[in-house]
Amino acid sequence: MVPFRGSRAELDELRARLERLSLGPGDTVVVVDNTPACGRPEEGPGAGTEGAAGPEGAGVVVLRAPGRPTPGFARNRGVERGGGEWLVFLDADTEPPGDLLDRYFAPPPHPRTALIGGGVVDEPVSADAPAAARYAHLRGLTSQDDSFRFGPWGFPKTANAACRREAFEQVGGFREDIRTAEDADLAYRLKRSGWEVERREQAALVHRSRRTVRELLTQKTMHGAGAAWLDAHYPGSFPARRRPGLVWWALRSGTKGLAAAVRRRDRDGALLAVLDPLEQLAVEFGRSLPNQRPLPEPWMRLSRLGRLGTNHGR
Repeated sequence: MVPFRGSRAELDELRARLERLSLGPGDTVVVVDNTPACGRPEEGPGAGTEGAAGPEGAGVVVLRAPGRPTPGFARNRGVERGGGEWLVFLDADTEPPGDLLDRYFAPPPHPRTALIGGGVVDEPVSADAPAAARYAHLRGLTSQDDSFRFGPWGFPKTANAACRREAFEQVGGFREDIRTAEDADLAYRLKRSGWEVERREQAALVHRSRRTVRELLTQKTMHGAGAAWLDAHYPGSFPARRRPGLVWWALRSGTKGLAAAVRRRDRDGALLAVLDPLEQLAVEFGRSLPNQRPLPEPWMRLSRLGRLGTNHGR
């Protein structure tokens, strides 16, 4: 199950990647195209009809679902199409190996396991790669370690995760009214219902990195919005940090680390010294942004003025 928003060329490239997956009897790969109808002027009238199935490849089905611009909405529409015992969720900006499904289910999961976190490897890039991509590689930004490090509030990212359909349907699937953190919310509801979560790092894929610092920090502000939403609904999960202290730490840490890296002529050290504080600041200040979709007022008015986008990258 892969939610997608983008151009026709990007969709074709995604389908080509997914067609490399080895499928068993009854397995289907569903790409849920969440691109707004107005975002595809080349498709012509009626192309944005919700639920219309697009062309099929070798086991790949493209389902149009532009009704609400959230990953949860898209994934839920994809789940409705099939009937398999397990649902495997991937992000559109990942590169799964052909035998990914075999790696997930050998050996079979425990009977009370509802959610499995597969491995996520940040795209390997060279030392002279764009700053954002190199930083993601050094930090392991999209790895499952990054989200499981929160202890009892840890969760598998749906960039690569499998969920037992029985459990998924029992808790009502993904929330469709939030822009981000829908994977953490699903994990918490499953745990509250008595289901278990496990990790299978051997079922790993590569996650493509953001190419610009602006894209990286924009993504982190949205993570901040999701963190604030989670803490409001699950108190104590992601408490806010004191902003004055965080800003002071960022300035002090960044300056000290950058100076040391410059002395060593260490580009990687310089990237970590500068971008790690910026990442933390982006997350914290992103907590002020709304996570709901549709946007509440007055954010909707700002959106109409072009000051706040509603598009979501994968």
